[in-house]
Amino acid sequence: MAVMQRKQATLIGLVAVLLWSSIVGLIRGVSESFGATGGAALIYTVASVLLWLSVGPVRLDTLPRSYRLWGSLLFVSYELCLSLSIGYANTGRQAIEVGMVNYLWPSFTMLAAILFNRQRANWLIVPGFLIAILGITSVLGGDQGLDLASMTSNVRDNPLSYGLALAGAVIWAGYCTVTARIAQGKNGVTLFFILTASALWAKYLFTDGAPMSFSANGMIHLVLAACAMGFGYAAWNVGILHGNVTVLAGASYFIPVFSAALAAALLHTPLSFAFWKGAAMVCAGSILCWLATRGRGERASPAADSSPTA
Repeated sequence: MAVMQRKQATLIGLVAVLLWSSIVGLIRGVSESFGATGGAALIYTVASVLLWLSVGPVRLDTLPRSYRLWGSLLFVSYELCLSLSIGYANTGRQAIEVGMVNYLWPSFTMLAAILFNRQRANWLIVPGFLIAILGITSVLGGDQGLDLASMTSNVRDNPLSYGLALAGAVIWAGYCTVTARIAQGKNGVTLFFILTASALWAKYLFTDGAPMSFSANGMIHLVLAACAMGFGYAAWNVGILHGNVTVLAGASYFIPVFSAALAAALLHTPLSFAFWKGAAMVCAGSILCWLATRGRGERASPAADSSPTA
C-alpha cells in the first residue's frame, strides 16, 4: 500500500511538471486579452483562490519570521519578473525565448547552493553551467543559433522583457537558496500568491491601467493559466512530500523543452532547429549541474524541494 501511495504521489508531482510547462503559452495568451499587468493580476488572483481551496490558508504565526520576510520579497519579485517579462514580449516567439531565459534558474540555483549553502559539487558543475549559458545564447541567436551579433540585436529589440526574465532566474535561485535555510519545512505559497496578486493590482491601478478586453478566448486562457499555476504548486507539494523526489527533480529539468513545445502550439509559433538545439543544451546543462551535486552533501538537489515554476 505504501509503495502504491508513493507511486501515486510521484505521478501527481509529474502532473505539476506538465502544468508548469504550459505556463509560458498561457500567460502570453492571457496578456494578449487583458494586458501584461492586468492579465497577470487576474491569473494570480484566481490562482490564489485555487490554492486557498486546495492547499489551504496559511497561518502566519506558523511561519518563521525571516521566511515571511525574505520568502515573500523574493517570491513576489520573481513572479512579477516572470509574468511581466512574458506579457511585455513583442511576439509569441519572443515570449517563448523570454521563457527560456527564465529556465536558467536551475543552473543558477546549483551555483548559489555551492557558493552560499556550502553544497559540495564535482567538476561537472563547470561544463554544466557553460552548456546552459551557450544554450541560451543559441536560443537568443534566432535562426542563426550561436551568433553573438544576432543575439545582441534580438535582445536590443526588447531589453525589458529579456532583462526581467534574467533577473527572475537569479531571484528564484536566491529564493531556493535562502528558503532552504530559513523555511524550517514550512510552505507559504498561498500567502505569497496573494501578495503577488496584490502587488500586480497595485501596479495596474497606479501605473498601468490599460483597458482589459474580455472575451471567451481570454477567459479560457485565464482559467487554464490560473489552474496551471495554482494546481501546479499543489501537485508539486504532494509529489515532494510523499513521492520520489529524485524522479521529480530529474523530470523538472526537462520543463524548458516541454514548455517550448506547448507554447509553440498554443501561440502558433514555429521554432527553428537552432532554438530546439539551444533548449536541449539548457536542459543538458541543468542536468549536469544537478549531477555535480548528487551524493555530495545533505542537499543533493536544491531545486528538488523548490517549485520549478514556468
